[in-house]
Amino acid sequence: MESPPFPPQTSPKPPADAVNAPSSLELDPDEMRRLGYAVVDAVVERARGLRADVPWRGGNRRDLEPLLREPCPEDPGDPDAAIARAVTEILPRAGRIDHPRFFAFVPSSPTWAAVLGDLLTTGFNTFQGTWLESAGPSQIELVVLDWFREWLAMPESAGGLFTSGGSAANLCAVVAAREAAGHPERPVLYLSDQSHSSVERAGRIAGFRADAFRRIASDDGYRMDADALARALERDRAEGRVPVLVAANGGATNTGAVDPLPVLADLCAEHDTWLHVDAAYGGFAVLDPRGAAALEGIGRAHSVTLDPHKWLFQPYETGCLMVRDPDDLTRAFRVLPEYLQDIDLGYEQVNFADRGLQLTRAFRALKVWMALQTHGRRAHADAVGRGITLAHEAEAALAAHADVEILSPASLGIVCFRVRPEGEWSEADLESLNRAVQDTVVDEGTAMMSSTRLRERYALRLCILNYRSTAADVRAVVERIVAVGRALAPARRG
Repeated sequence: MESPPFPPQTSPKPPADAVNAPSSLELDPDEMRRLGYAVVDAVVERARGLRADVPWRGGNRRDLEPLLREPCPEDPGDPDAAIARAVTEILPRAGRIDHPRFFAFVPSSPTWAAVLGDLLTTGFNTFQGTWLESAGPSQIELVVLDWFREWLAMPESAGGLFTSGGSAANLCAVVAAREAAGHPERPVLYLSDQSHSSVERAGRIAGFRADAFRRIASDDGYRMDADALARALERDRAEGRVPVLVAANGGATNTGAVDPLPVLADLCAEHDTWLHVDAAYGGFAVLDPRGAAALEGIGRAHSVTLDPHKWLFQPYETGCLMVRDPDDLTRAFRVLPEYLQDIDLGYEQVNFADRGLQLTRAFRALKVWMALQTHGRRAHADAVGRGITLAHEAEAALAAHADVEILSPASLGIVCFRVRPEGEWSEADLESLNRAVQDTVVDEGTAMMSSTRLRERYALRLCILNYRSTAADVRAVVERIVAVGRALAPARRG
C-alpha cells in the first residue's frame, strides 16, 4: 500500500481565535515610531560625540562572556532595555571605523544620506535577486552601475552588480574568467606579491590548485613587475598551460600602490588573458584628477572590483564588480530551476541573481543613489581628494623628523613608515620599538593605526580616507607617534 503524499496531522488543532488574532510579533504603528525614533536618536548622538570619543575600544572574551552570555529569552522582554543594552554594552566595544582618527586597515565613513538609504532598504525588506520582485530597485542598480562605468571609462557595454564586498566581487571575477577561458585543465592565475588575500582565496574556491598560482614580484614601488609577468606568461604558454586571469592592484592594501595598468592591459591582450583590477578601496580615486592619473588604463580591464563602503562613504556591506561584458557573468552564474520559471521575463529585464553568487540579495544600490542624490558627485570627489591630500601631508610631517623612515610614500591615501632613531638598530629591535609605539598610540586613544610588513620590515601604516579627518588630526597623530617613539627608544635597543 502506498503511503499518503503528506503525513497525517497529529498535533492538536489550534483554536480558531488563535490563528485569526494579530501575531504577537506585530507592533502598533505608534510603538514602531517611538522605538524607531529612539534608535535614530542613538545613532545621531553617536555621530555627534564621535570626535570626542576614542577611535577604538575593544574587549577580550573573558570579560565579555559574563557580560553578554545568557539563555535565549523564552518570553517577551522590554525593547527599550534591549536598545539600551545594544547602545551601551555591545556596540561601543568595537572600532569606531568612521572616527576622524581611525587610520587603520581601510576605514569606512558613511554619510548620513547613505545610512538612511540602508535603513529604507531594510525597512522595505527589498528582495533584489530578480526583476519580477524588484523592478524599480533593479533599474536603480543599473543606473548606479552606469555611473561607475562612466567614472572608470569602461565601454558602454560594461555593467556588473553590487556585492557584499570586495571578497565576493573578486570571487565572481575569478569564476567568470575561468568560465570565459573554457574551464581549462591546466589553468594559471597570476597575482602580485602585494595582492589582497581575497584574490587567492577566490582562486581556491574556484578550484585552482596550488600549482596554478603565480606570485609575480613587485618593483621598488610595490607595483607588479610587468617584465616578470611577461616572462611567466611566456613560460606557462610554452609548457601548455592556459593563463586565465591576471589580478592587478588598483590601490594595493599594503601601500596604495597602483600596478602599471596600461602595460598589463597590453600583455593580457597579447596573451588573450582576462585582466582583473582589484580596486576595492582605490577605485573611486578616479573621481580626483590625481587618482585618475594614477589609475590610468583601469577602463581597459575585463573586470574591476570596487568597494563603495570604503572610499565612496557607504555603510557596510556595499561592494561592486564591474565587467566589460555582463554576459560573461550570466554565462558563469545563471541557473534557472523550475521553481524560478516565473522570473524569466526576457533579456532586457535583468535578474541580478544571474550575475553572481546570491539569489537572495539586498538592494545595495539605494544607499549609493541616496548619497549621490543628496550630496552630488562633486562633493564625493572633493572628499576623495581630501584623503589623498592628507596622506601627502602625513608623509611630509613624518619625513620632517630625522628619526622617521618612510618605507612607502603616500599613494591613494596610504603612507607606510617606521620610527628609526639614530644609531645602529637591528631589525628585531626596530620591530619591537614600532610595535610598542603602535600599542601605546592605540591604547591611549590617540588614534587607531595598523601595521604591515614591507620587504620583511615591520611598518606602521596610516590609511586616511575619512571625510571627517582634518590636517590637524593628521599632524597631532604624527607628532604623538614621534614623541612616543623617542620616549620608548632607549628601552627598546638591544
